[in-house]
Amino acid sequence: MITDIDLILADLQANWILYLAMPFVAAAIGYGTKVVAIKMMFKPLKFVGIRPYFGWQGIVPSKSATMASIACDLMMDRLLKPEDVFDRLDPNRVAAEIREPLIRSVEDITREVAAKYQPGLWESAPERVKKMIIQRIQNEAPHMVELIMEDIKTNISRVFDLKDLVINALVRDKELLNRVFLEAGHVEFKFIRTSGIWFGFAIGIVQAVVWALTHNAWVIPLFGLFTGWFTDWLALKMIFNPKQPTRYLGLFEWQGLFLKRRKQVAASYGALVASEIVTPAAVIEAILKGPLSDRLFGLVQKQVQRTMDEQAGLAKPLVVFAVGSTKYQEMKRTVADKVMEHLPETLSHMEAYAEEAMDLKNLLVTKMQELTEEEFEGLLRPAFQQDEWILITVGAVLGFLVGELQVHVMLHFAVPVT
Repeated sequence: MITDIDLILADLQANWILYLAMPFVAAAIGYGTKVVAIKMMFKPLKFVGIRPYFGWQGIVPSKSATMASIACDLMMDRLLKPEDVFDRLDPNRVAAEIREPLIRSVEDITREVAAKYQPGLWESAPERVKKMIIQRIQNEAPHMVELIMEDIKTNISRVFDLKDLVINALVRDKELLNRVFLEAGHVEFKFIRTSGIWFGFAIGIVQAVVWALTHNAWVIPLFGLFTGWFTDWLALKMIFNPKQPTRYLGLFEWQGLFLKRRKQVAASYGALVASEIVTPAAVIEAILKGPLSDRLFGLVQKQVQRTMDEQAGLAKPLVVFAVGSTKYQEMKRTVADKVMEHLPETLSHMEAYAEEAMDLKNLLVTKMQELTEEEFEGLLRPAFQQDEWILITVGAVLGFLVGELQVHVMLHFAVPVT
């Protein structure tokens, strides 16, 4: 008499290739759903499809403002403050670094303004007198820069918006925002992909056993759904949990992979922020053109006007008389405007010194290593938390569809056993 065991063994013998393929197909489902999930997190950068429901945009790019704000809040709360950027800059060294371009711009500004407000007097003045006036202003200009730098450092929160700089950089360049998460978590994303293979293979073995016992048409699709869902969920858990090294079953120890790699992540994150986001050029641009630039203009105007009044000295009454008090004030404002126009090009000469002096990379790395486990997790976790359920659901749906296809293959190619 043929028993159920005999039928199962005969079925296994007749269709061993199909049974052998089950774990490998499940592994492919596990891997494929992870690849799709990761791609969906970051790509495409812009919405593709018909808004608002038919189409897709990467989760991180679609929520760039929120993601950037979260990253920036952590950065400013625990890693970097505006004072950290400027306190390391020596005003005397800054003045020395930009002395040559500053002297050239002062001469251009002086000649242009003097010719505009007193064309006859300036043109008729001997060249020796013109040079003497320009020389006096040039001699005072570096000191003016020092005073402006001191003013900036004293009023840093009024003239420099670090949060605005970071958020604008990341929202404007979504590819850069992606890189913040991808470079910080490249090992974790690789783990997610490869874990799908091993978890899927193990589930596929169970799937093959259940199919052999039941031949239920729902078994394979449901296992495919479970494989896509469970492997996504488990991989995410293993990246961030547990916070501390923990031994399981007395056999192996595990700590959340992202937390275990704190030193490497800190180095990667610090290098990226320092080289791509909070750079000397970006800081200078943020001060000159950012939302608080009007306040910087006020500082510059104050120092320029003070310098002009000092350089006018005893001749100031005569100058005021010659051009008129109203025009004299207008002339000072014009000079301040011209100084602001020349500042970007002039200050670009101090970028190398600023990068060396600020040393933001090492500062960030040091500060990051002082973060608690929960704070450190906040670097990468937002990328997963935003619409995480969508990624897991997509993995489950893809797994179900592949499982359904697999059922049809089994039913079509399996050799019947009676």
